[in-house]
Amino acid sequence: MAPRAADSTVLAGARVVLPTGTVEDGRVTVAGTRIAASAPEGARTIDLSGHWVVPGFVDMHNHGGGGASFTSGTVDEVLTGIRTHREHGTTTMVASTVTGEMDFLARRAGVLSELVEQGDLAGIHFEGPFISPCRKGAHSEELLRDPDPAEVRKLMDAARGTARMFTLATELPGGIDSVRLLAEHGVIAAIGHTDATYEQTVEAIDAGASVATHLFNAMPPLAHREPGPIAALLEDDRITVELINDGTHLHPAVLELAYRHKGAGRVALITDAMDAAGFGDGSYDLGPLAVEVKDGVARLVEGGSIAGSTLTLDTAFRRAVTLDEIPVEDVVRSISANPARLLGVYDRVGSLDAGKDADLVVLDEDFVLKGVMRRGEWIIEPKTA
Repeated sequence: MAPRAADSTVLAGARVVLPTGTVEDGRVTVAGTRIAASAPEGARTIDLSGHWVVPGFVDMHNHGGGGASFTSGTVDEVLTGIRTHREHGTTTMVASTVTGEMDFLARRAGVLSELVEQGDLAGIHFEGPFISPCRKGAHSEELLRDPDPAEVRKLMDAARGTARMFTLATELPGGIDSVRLLAEHGVIAAIGHTDATYEQTVEAIDAGASVATHLFNAMPPLAHREPGPIAALLEDDRITVELINDGTHLHPAVLELAYRHKGAGRVALITDAMDAAGFGDGSYDLGPLAVEVKDGVARLVEGGSIAGSTLTLDTAFRRAVTLDEIPVEDVVRSISANPARLLGVYDRVGSLDAGKDADLVVLDEDFVLKGVMRRGEWIIEPKTA
């Protein structure tokens, strides 16, 4: 059915980033909730000259925001966190958990799966408890466990088909069998919070692991005699690497190293955000652990480990283009298309192709966010002259 003028809006004059490249003085037509191939006569036109229009951001690793936690909050609190990130351009996101008791995680999966089923989330990511005590980061050590496939399956079942990713220390007993189980069921096995050797990491990749959870963080550093997991994860084209581009987790030279070796098609920019994202400094909890956020950096009160981030993806985008000098088209792939493909939702989101959901972000010439649309509705409507 052809779109009606009353339901259609044309965004005109902007630089539009498509999978084929950037179109100068481009046009994006929104018809209802979708992007349309053409506009009917009489459709409303918004002049976005001097702006960029890019696909809505897709965050595959996010623990909360706006003062609300995905790991322990009520449904209303989770929705607050979702709204906060949407206001920063993330129109599609996964809710990530942290290490907890198995029964608690199963109950959380039940809560979060309802939000997936109603379209507010794109899935659930279980980060912990199947991780290494040597690289636990902001996870409670006494609650860690080996990745027993039966327990992995318990959480998959509790998620009712909405589990999208598990982060595992695949060198632990049961790790490789768990990777195979996840791969067989179409769930991402991500290598992270790991103390694996190079050889153990290669074995996990061969078994079906396909993502590196926040590469460089919570894993042994790259060394010339013991290359560890980083070398294996960087060199293998089957792996997509998550990167946290907040200026705290990674030095710019390391970010550039990852892009150079992986290529833009194998990078996913994530937030790893916790409650303070979009909210501010103060005292928070991440699972059972106390966190203090100061000057935008979240650290455990006990021990001082970095505890997630306060990043939003609009900031990650702007840093990548302006400070790291990564081409805009490559950043769009990393922040939209690549995670959408991994999550199995690229048929609906992740690019501005006709027929997809009208999820998009408007940025000014300095890459500051000015507008956000999700499924054809403005979350933030750009102010035009």
